[in-house]
Amino acid sequence: MDRRDPPPTEEGWYALHDLRTVDWDAWRAAAERDREHAIEAGVEYLRDVESVDPDDGGSAVYSVVGHKADIMIVHLRPTMAALDALQRQFEGTALAEFTERSSSYVSVTEASGYSERAREYFEDEVADDSGLAQYIRSRLHPEIPDDGYVSFYPMSKRRDPEYNWYDLPMEERTEHMASHGDIGRDYAGKVSQIISGSVGFDDWEWGVTLFADDPTDIKDLLYEMRFDPSSSKFAEFGQFYVGRRFPPEDLDALLAGDEVPTDAGAEALAGDGESDPTAADAADIGDELAAVGVDVDAPEGSHGLVLRSDADVETVREEVDGLRGNFEHYDTHVLTEVHETDDGTAIVSVWETESAADTAQGFLEGLPGVTETHAGALGGGETTVVGDDGDHTGDGGDATHIRDELDDLGIYAGQPHGEDVFSLVLYSEADVDVLRDEVDDLSDGFDRYDTHVKTAVYEADGSNPAVVSIWETADAADTASDYLSDLPDIVRQEGDDGTSAFGTMGMFYTVKPDSREEFVERFDTVGGLLADMDGHRETHLYANVEDDTDMFITSRWDSKDDCMEFFRSDAFADTVDFGREVLADRPRHVFLA
Repeated sequence: MDRRDPPPTEEGWYALHDLRTVDWDAWRAAAERDREHAIEAGVEYLRDVESVDPDDGGSAVYSVVGHKADIMIVHLRPTMAALDALQRQFEGTALAEFTERSSSYVSVTEASGYSERAREYFEDEVADDSGLAQYIRSRLHPEIPDDGYVSFYPMSKRRDPEYNWYDLPMEERTEHMASHGDIGRDYAGKVSQIISGSVGFDDWEWGVTLFADDPTDIKDLLYEMRFDPSSSKFAEFGQFYVGRRFPPEDLDALLAGDEVPTDAGAEALAGDGESDPTAADAADIGDELAAVGVDVDAPEGSHGLVLRSDADVETVREEVDGLRGNFEHYDTHVLTEVHETDDGTAIVSVWETESAADTAQGFLEGLPGVTETHAGALGGGETTVVGDDGDHTGDGGDATHIRDELDDLGIYAGQPHGEDVFSLVLYSEADVDVLRDEVDDLSDGFDRYDTHVKTAVYEADGSNPAVVSIWETADAADTASDYLSDLPDIVRQEGDDGTSAFGTMGMFYTVKPDSREEFVERFDTVGGLLADMDGHRETHLYANVEDDTDMFITSRWDSKDDCMEFFRSDAFADTVDFGREVLADRPRHVFLA
């Protein structure tokens, strides 16, 4: 009899899903002081478990909708003993006197070697500090997402006479897992997961915990997966629990029957409630706009920027006129203006979303003479102030740090402007088909991160193939760079001498299929104009090897000033107008060094 080879696994943190039902009759009958004491004890316990060092695990508490429980506490810890202590510590609180454990689930985070790339890790064929090794460790030691909703369920693979998962050859199981993963990748950025194994620990074989800000995204994902053979033929499921995350401070609101998280609780989930130290004395952004003499009719939720400059107003206005051509690509742009004030020059920019305003801020702070930036929501709310010392937080500082670190590896790390994403681009002398196979393996792993937007190979006439990887956060891009740096034959981009070149990369365009040829012809015309401009080094039009309507332009210049001359030119303005007719979607100007 042939012996079936199980895929290798590695385990990380132990997980406990602790589900509690409140004894509402006892709670209503209790004296007020006893209820207050129970709430204080419960808040203290939940605060303590959630404040664990991220290197030692994590905890979160959720209200459960439906009859199966009222509260679910999720714990991740390095040892089973730690979970044992946590559940007994809860039993020692005054709150526990008013609850019963309705259910629980014990498991351990798990990574398995179904893909060929993952098997290299389990067979010790990759370095411990490689990108692949770091990715596996991120699955074994995950962070609990801040998403508002959770769905937890246990599951097993069938062992029926007709459909027995464990009797399938390894190749078939691998195909099923790959197909299942393809569906999940379509929900990247909407749904994230923690997969934990429970063979020998609990009644089922795996625990699946899904997180999303919109609970219907979880429903849609699981509904679609039901039609995949790995589920329809080979999966069995236990009870489902759905809930909403709330901070410990809202325990009293939960027990009072109020909606959680409360407004104050939502702020607590978003952070520690402390603003930038310079924000305390900042004026409301509306006051800043009024001081400049600007009255904005903007949609609810819009965000504004007011920047102060000591440069001549005409100099600033000329620069802003060039930027405005970029800004007007985006539907979220409301206005960008320059005003002369008694104190000098003021730049005003208003956007419909905070993320768009944040990325525009990166452009505008590069204008001549900018000494101070005010940013905030229109109609009230906190305004942050950035002084001329540049001491502000956000991805901008991380971007500079990452770009410096990756420069020696030949990886361009672009700080996004106009998009709330962070991006990497590499060039390789390897054969494009070899490169595509390597990148496909990486992309399969990247898609398990909800911060991954896309990773693909592009090619252009007369230039090396390019690998583009786009992420929602700088930290995720930083981790991805470790994988990407292992790709074969990485080199610098043409036209980049590694010292003074200025790059505008990632001007992405999705072209209507019938207009692709016309778009390429227009690029050839503009490319001829670029070649005659001062400071221009190289410009190439790249197309995705999997979809030639997905294109991006990469351009190298001696300096930012040389590049901005092009953005201010009639040729660029004409190209913008032309693009409105031939593009299938709005352009994405993702990279700008």
